[in-house]
Amino acid sequence: MAPVWKCTGLRWSSEGPVLVWDGARCSALPCGKRVGFAVPEGGVRTCVGARGHACPVRAVVPGRSTGARCEECARLDRAHSVAADTIADDPRPYRVYLAWFGPGMVKVGITAVERGSARLLEQGAVCFSLLGTGPLMAARRTEELLRAALQVPDRIPYAEKRAVRAALPESADERAAEVRELHARAVALAGWPESLRPEPCEVTDHMGVFGLDRSAAACGEVVELVPGGAVSGELVAAAGPDLHLAVGARGVVVLDTRLMTGWELVPPPGSPSHRLTFAVREFRGEQGGLF
Repeated sequence: MAPVWKCTGLRWSSEGPVLVWDGARCSALPCGKRVGFAVPEGGVRTCVGARGHACPVRAVVPGRSTGARCEECARLDRAHSVAADTIADDPRPYRVYLAWFGPGMVKVGITAVERGSARLLEQGAVCFSLLGTGPLMAARRTEELLRAALQVPDRIPYAEKRAVRAALPESADERAAEVRELHARAVALAGWPESLRPEPCEVTDHMGVFGLDRSAAACGEVVELVPGGAVSGELVAAAGPDLHLAVGARGVVVLDTRLMTGWELVPPPGSPSHRLTFAVREFRGEQGGLF
């Protein structure tokens, strides 16, 4: 009987991207690794629960949902999220940052100091710079100040980030230019909280970390996983939750690992090293066993 694996998500460590499975099993994802799995016939995608707790009703969730949570578990997860602005008494120090995903695509955000650059890697930020460090509420006020004064969003839809990767500038200086300009405008603004310490502009570039400087542009993205479907290919790049897989004559396609959560997965059938039977949405004018 084929082993069954259940993915809980992709995490970024100091060693690079890692897929995490139920039971705390992990699979490192170096470039060149063969990635392959299938969804068994008759498989059902179930809610992943919230805050470390299983969904009490094991609700069925849609294949295209990147959250893989039912409405009640999504509400519970959001209620305890710093990103939802519902926590005001977190004593940890936070950093405000500017993240760049492609030309004309910069966002402002905050992350706990103890997380280092993990938050930026998880979001697929091609480059970023810190703006300041201080208490959570001071970081929140600064984030809001920049959104209002500089018209910089705090969220960018992930599909937009993905779509511009095929057209990223080759020069690190070009990639950093918008971040440097916005950083200079940001620190010149009046109204910064006194408890937030400004940080100098030091741009960190993730192009090489993600492998985007070595891989061919992706031709499309997997829309959803379905029972009976399979994928197998060579990992050529990874950015945020995305794996860029070379699947033979089809070229490179993007698999959002958030689509894997909630499914029970098995090794792909047969021996071909390259296959893809899940539906793919084409990008137009843009760009051995289971682990």
